[in-house]
Amino acid sequence: MSFANLKRNSASVNDLLQAANQLSGQSETDKKSYVDERIWKPTVDKAGNGYAVIRFLPAPEGEDLPWARFWDHAFQGPTGQWFIEKSLTSIGQNDPVSELNSKLWNSGNDDDKATVRKQKRRLNYVTNIMVLSDPGNPENEGKVFLYKFGKKIYDMIMDVMQPQFQDEQPVNPFDFWEGADFKLKIRKVEGYRNYDKSEFSAKTALVGGDDAKLEGIYNSLYSLKEFTDPSTYKSYEELQAKLNSVLNGTSAPAATAETVAMDSTPAPTYNEAPAVEPASTPAPSDSEDDDTLSYFAKLANEA
Repeated sequence: MSFANLKRNSASVNDLLQAANQLSGQSETDKKSYVDERIWKPTVDKAGNGYAVIRFLPAPEGEDLPWARFWDHAFQGPTGQWFIEKSLTSIGQNDPVSELNSKLWNSGNDDDKATVRKQKRRLNYVTNIMVLSDPGNPENEGKVFLYKFGKKIYDMIMDVMQPQFQDEQPVNPFDFWEGADFKLKIRKVEGYRNYDKSEFSAKTALVGGDDAKLEGIYNSLYSLKEFTDPSTYKSYEELQAKLNSVLNGTSAPAATAETVAMDSTPAPTYNEAPAVEPASTPAPSDSEDDDTLSYFAKLANEA
C-alpha cells in the first residue's frame, strides 16, 4: 500500500481487532555484536524506573498488520548452555520444548513443574515505533525503531481500541492521523519490570500531520515478516538437537515427539496447563525486555 493509499484507507479499529481475535484463536541478528540495532529498548535508572514517549506506527507497505506475534523460549540448562530460540508453535508446528514441557507438567512432580516454569514459552509482539522522548538516550528521538513487548502492553493497546465505558471513543494507536502517543512508564516491583502506569495520551496527529514528514516515516518502516516467516525458524530436528545439548550436553534426546506420544495418557499442549506461579514468586512482565537477553543470545550462538 502506498502512502497515498494509506491516508485514504487507514486501517479501522474494527479491522485490527478482528485480526487480533483471529490470531488469538491460532494455536539476522548481527552475529558480531549480537545486538539488533533496529530494536529500541527503554532505559531505566539504578532503581529500575524509566520513562519514554513512543508512537506506534502503521503496517509497512505490503503487510496487513502493524504488529507481529511470536513465541520463544529462553532458559539456561544444567550444562550452563542457553537455549534461546523462536518456538515452532508460532507458525503452527510442533515444538520440542513445548512437548517436553507438556510431559514434565503431567508427571505430577513439583520439581518438574518448576522446570516447566523456568523454560516455558514467552509471548512476544513486535511493531514499528517512532521514539518521541527518550531521556536516557535523546539521540533516539525522532527515529523509527522496532519495539518488542509482551502481553501487558498488548492488552493496553487492545483496551484503547475497544474501550469499556460509554464516554470513551475507540482509538487506533497505529494511525498517523487519528492515533495517540504512548507514555511508557516503567517501575521495578518485587524485582521485575512493571508497566501498569503506562498510558496513552489524547488523540493527535503524528508530527502535526505533515504529509511530507509522514511519508518519510512510512518509507522507513521495517518489515515484520521475518518474525513469522517459517524460513526464519529452525527445524524441529535442529531445535531438538540444540535442546539435547543444553539439557545434557549430548545429542541424545531428553524427550522426543515419539516418547511424548507413547504416554498412556495424552498430554495437552503446555499452554493449556495451569502454570501459575507461587504467590511468593511473582511472574515477570514483558521479560523480553531483559537487558541481559542480548548477552544470553551471544552465549546461545557460541554453543
